[in-house]
Amino acid sequence: MKYSIIIPTLNEEKLLPELLKQINNPELRSKFDIEIIVSDGGSKDKTIELALDSSDIIKVHTLQERQNIAGGRNAGAKYASGEILIFVNGDVLVPDIIDFFKYIESNFVNSKYLGMTCRVKVFPSEEILLDKLYHAGYNSYFRMLNSLGLGMGRGECQIVRKEVFVKVNGYNEKLAAGEDFDLFRRIRQLGKILYAKDIRVYESPRRFRKIGYKGVTWSWVKNGFSVLLKNKSISKEWEQVR
Repeated sequence: MKYSIIIPTLNEEKLLPELLKQINNPELRSKFDIEIIVSDGGSKDKTIELALDSSDIIKVHTLQERQNIAGGRNAGAKYASGEILIFVNGDVLVPDIIDFFKYIESNFVNSKYLGMTCRVKVFPSEEILLDKLYHAGYNSYFRMLNSLGLGMGRGECQIVRKEVFVKVNGYNEKLAAGEDFDLFRRIRQLGKILYAKDIRVYESPRRFRKIGYKGVTWSWVKNGFSVLLKNKSISKEWEQVR
């Protein structure tokens, strides 16, 4: 079983190297057949330079119009040769990458689930009490939505069978926000999604620190309902926070 790890990037020179270091773990490479695909949206910093020696494939967006994250993920998926697509953002870290893949192989690969997601928390080194409370609530909320059959998974970590991804035509590139919810919503119409409460990934709190939890939550809510009811996002562009 081959896994394609697809990382959409845009000016991620500060955080991307640590993620690539984790994935290039020699033990991981010896146990699992993986490929690393960095799909860059046209970075102006050293993101591409830093990814050169740590990625198997690098796809760079060169067109004049800005590429959104849905487009970046789709562009990376076109180069994927794995049967399982693992989408993770460039500001994500996995606490135990070996256990992460063991879980996928044991609980997802040979199951009837079409997609998989997991808990998301803030980097332990930067986590404050508000982060713990907020993410505990939101992770429980996402788990509930999957239990109710709506389909939900944050873009920080979405795992999909390639044949299913192709069948639903991937991410909707017309959506500037809510594209992650929309993908799993459409996949859920075909079959079940596994919410893996026993594993997690860590994300940077940078957006929460700059915009605040109220601002981020309101953006998620309004875009989520708009995608659900009108099949379009309210936001025309997802603000870059670096």
